[in-house]
Amino acid sequence: MSNLLWKSLVVSPAVLGATLLLSGTAIAASNATTEVLTVETQAATEVVQQPEVLAQATKDTQVLDQVNRYSNEGKNQSQVTSVSQFSDVQPTDWAFQALQSLVERYGCIAGYPNGTYRGNRALTRYEFAAGLNACLDRVNELIATATADMVTKQDLATLQRLQEEFSAELATLRGRVDTLEARTAELEANQFSTTTKLQGEAIFAYTDSSIANENGVFQDRVRLNLQSSFTGRDMLTTRLGAGNSTGLSLSTGGGAEGKQTFEVGSTGNNNVTLDKLTYEAPMGPAQVYIAASGGQHSDYAAVNNPYFFDKTDGGNGALTTFASENPIYRIGGGSGIALNVPFGQGGGILKPSSVTLGYLASEANNPAAGAGLFDGNYAALGQLNFSVGNRIALAATYVHSYNGANSTLFDSGLDNGAVVGTSLSNNLNSASASSSNSYGVSAAFRPTDKLSLSGFVSYHDVTGFGTGDDYEAWSYGVGIALPDFGKKGNVLGIFGGAQPYSFNNSGTNSSDIPYQVEGFYKYRVSDNISVTPGVIWVTSPGQNSNNNDAFIGTLRTTFTF
Repeated sequence: MSNLLWKSLVVSPAVLGATLLLSGTAIAASNATTEVLTVETQAATEVVQQPEVLAQATKDTQVLDQVNRYSNEGKNQSQVTSVSQFSDVQPTDWAFQALQSLVERYGCIAGYPNGTYRGNRALTRYEFAAGLNACLDRVNELIATATADMVTKQDLATLQRLQEEFSAELATLRGRVDTLEARTAELEANQFSTTTKLQGEAIFAYTDSSIANENGVFQDRVRLNLQSSFTGRDMLTTRLGAGNSTGLSLSTGGGAEGKQTFEVGSTGNNNVTLDKLTYEAPMGPAQVYIAASGGQHSDYAAVNNPYFFDKTDGGNGALTTFASENPIYRIGGGSGIALNVPFGQGGGILKPSSVTLGYLASEANNPAAGAGLFDGNYAALGQLNFSVGNRIALAATYVHSYNGANSTLFDSGLDNGAVVGTSLSNNLNSASASSSNSYGVSAAFRPTDKLSLSGFVSYHDVTGFGTGDDYEAWSYGVGIALPDFGKKGNVLGIFGGAQPYSFNNSGTNSSDIPYQVEGFYKYRVSDNISVTPGVIWVTSPGQNSNNNDAFIGTLRTTFTF
């Protein structure tokens, strides 16, 4: 066969061009991402109801691995009009004249977007068979467009001999592709949806504490996410949730010190609720976020607290809401819209920056007086995001909020009270409305791949509409995380700081600051299971040093599917 191929290359520049084209594409194929393979494998993985189909489809996919690589890599090629466009082809190369002739005579040489040809590596028989089949289409195109004089009978005879030589591979390839297409069609016919993917998370948590009259509890929370994409760049999120957790009472007055993330939004009795309905899509260079229900500022704004923050208040980050994110993002929530717009070219050390704007209302569905999208409780956010190099992220945040009577400042737009902070920092006047202006700064620094530092500071100025209702609140914290500690996927984290507190709420002049220190170790049992033991220490609960320090121990197990 090798003798026949060598003679055919000498006789026909058209065949030489086909071979060189195949050689070039074969080089990049070894490094390409097998997009078709990934899609087909993902489809087979998602439809677990058909195990025998999955096994056969996986086998067929493995057989066609190299051909798929070649085909996908070919999609990234672009036609050239001159061989000089190739940066890796020099006039001194032995094939330069042949390439030049093929470009000018046949126009069947393609290069890669970076201006390279990559023609210095060998190709497999299957790759050659797939490329030869594509080359025949080019010949037919030349004949159909009245340029048959460019293809000689000798060229066609040589191609026919090559086709005969590779007839077995071509037939095998065609049969396997047909089989794979049939299997894929069967999977698609029985799949859950062509646009929607189901994801789930279940949390089992055992919690005990040093608090008097508080017993150890075993609690759960389950969430099912339906993620739908209609263009490949957008995302509709529909989330169902249920949980039975009830928070510990570290002090009187309704504070939320020590509150854990899996407690957020819990109904307490495992009733299923629709706790999030959002849609995200690009609009030009910007990203638009629309929340119909359950929207959070941290859904669309950069929190800059890696390894502690979990976007879903789930079971993969810190144990508590305080260590998870700056409390400024817990002001308000619900329904609304947000926009993230990039700006700047990112030259030099400063990377491209962005501005984030958002508006969320927690009573948007209520048409009554003093409620609705604009007349009820709301929070408007503005944030500037900056990156310095590849390892430092900074954000400056401003939130203006309005809260009616009997409201809570740090409530995430939920109906079941505060999710972080002391009662003095949260409890607004029960008889009149209030507005607040909050300012925050957050930063994250990753000096190495095995170390992450992050922190935040926030200040909150609350203006009550009644007499003596004004007060201020502060919060700050810093954390250190060691990713892949002991094993890839594990995280060791320590976070400490001051829970949101107030010195002057309604005439109260407490000078005690409720500090919190949290340590946890997330151990990755498998890709879908993690176990996180941790300890939480809170001093002066309720901003009162007469209250005993609280020690909380938690063992959290998270299942994702």
